[in-house]
Amino acid sequence: MIGIVGYGGYVPRLRLSRKAVVEANAWFAPQFAGKARGTRSMANWDEDSITMAVAAARDCLGADEDRSHVAAVLLASSTLPFAERQNAGIVREALTLGRNVEVMDITGSQRSALSALGEALLRAKADAGETLVLAADNRETRAASAAELDCGDGAAALLIGRDKVLAEYLGSATVSVDFVDHFRRAGEDIDYVWEERWIRDEGVGKLVPEAIAGALKDAGITAEQIDHFIFPTSLQKMDVQLAKKCGIREAAVVDGLLTQVGDTGVPHALLLLAGILEGAQAGQTILLAQFGSGAQAFVFRVTAAIRSFRPRTGVSGWLLRGVEETSYTKFLSFKEQLRLERGMRGEQDKKTALTTLYRHREAILGLVAGRCEKTGEVHFPPSRLSYTPGQPALDTQKPYKLAERRGEVLSWSAEYLSFSMAPPHYYGQIDFEGGGRILMEFTDIARGDVESGTKMEMVFRIKDVDEVRGFNRYFWKATPLRPQPAASDAKGSE
Repeated sequence: MIGIVGYGGYVPRLRLSRKAVVEANAWFAPQFAGKARGTRSMANWDEDSITMAVAAARDCLGADEDRSHVAAVLLASSTLPFAERQNAGIVREALTLGRNVEVMDITGSQRSALSALGEALLRAKADAGETLVLAADNRETRAASAAELDCGDGAAALLIGRDKVLAEYLGSATVSVDFVDHFRRAGEDIDYVWEERWIRDEGVGKLVPEAIAGALKDAGITAEQIDHFIFPTSLQKMDVQLAKKCGIREAAVVDGLLTQVGDTGVPHALLLLAGILEGAQAGQTILLAQFGSGAQAFVFRVTAAIRSFRPRTGVSGWLLRGVEETSYTKFLSFKEQLRLERGMRGEQDKKTALTTLYRHREAILGLVAGRCEKTGEVHFPPSRLSYTPGQPALDTQKPYKLAERRGEVLSWSAEYLSFSMAPPHYYGQIDFEGGGRILMEFTDIARGDVESGTKMEMVFRIKDVDEVRGFNRYFWKATPLRPQPAASDAKGSE
């Protein structure tokens, strides 16, 4: 048996009010008045496809430091920040996975996450170890466009393997056709989209049923046996129409989270799957399909092991953590579509010394400290010299991971003197459980969220952006530890 052995997701905390967007653009685009309902997920300024993929992976893998079971990381996205640097390699460093873990970026299509899933299943069939499939998108859209309202930001993670399978893989099918519903040339930031009716009738309406029929045949089951049908789309009622055309019960159609999150693009099918698995029952069948340069579909059957696994937060938990954002200019600024005055304090050169980054990559990207074997003191950054007062020692430090450890605010500040993309600039001294103290920036924070003694958790984020050379510098930040939703609350949000 091969299939899904773990799952997780991530939805950014900020949820942009569609009403705020529509009202801001009403002078120019009054035709979108009917879309002024609900919210769409909105990445913070320090989030991108890499940081969101790390968040989803941590949701899937949990806090266990032993991640030696992961043999490969496949990262699917249409918005990878680096065209010539292994984005999945940065994720591997942040997750402190082994040096021999295979990493791969997969892109070029809205169904690239399903392509990554297919590759992971082939690896599992060959008994090549567990594969972590990650998908994330942080798309840029044109202001006052339908896509601006329909899209959302997010990420998802699946762990594929052979041990303690939660959802058994039954079959799949692929239809590869160069049907261009939208495109973006290399070097461009925003997609060019073709006419909606053509996409609906000639693209989705003809290609997806072909992939679904092939997957059902490969799985040896009928359409009537499907309990959950996942097809992410921003085309109104397209998922219901597809279900009817393919003989799938309408009751099986999974809600696309469009009113809360929007269509997150490449990761959306896996994000919906992760949400469904939280409440799935043994024996239920799941049909997963996605459109893009053709179509692809997979069939899974939930096993009795489903109750033995829970993600750290889960899609339902991320949904409950959402905070509505009504500032449209903040959204445009975070998407780098509105250049605000930064003043002289925002002019410093942020060139990254790549030699230093390489030498200290475990500390910077993995938040790995050093723990002295003689004194038990934790030092960050780690060094050959343990500098405990009065007890200097050489080469006594061993790697000590801090990313999954909680911290507590010792002292903090919130000020407008230094430049910040989301003022005021919050930072403070964090004392970690088990030892270690670091001066860290805070993120995903609002007035009143923090004081001395506040419990904090660590998140992987963008530290600085070198706009001159086009380089993102990553590090860890602290954010308030928010309570997990009660089981009843999580169920009610699905």
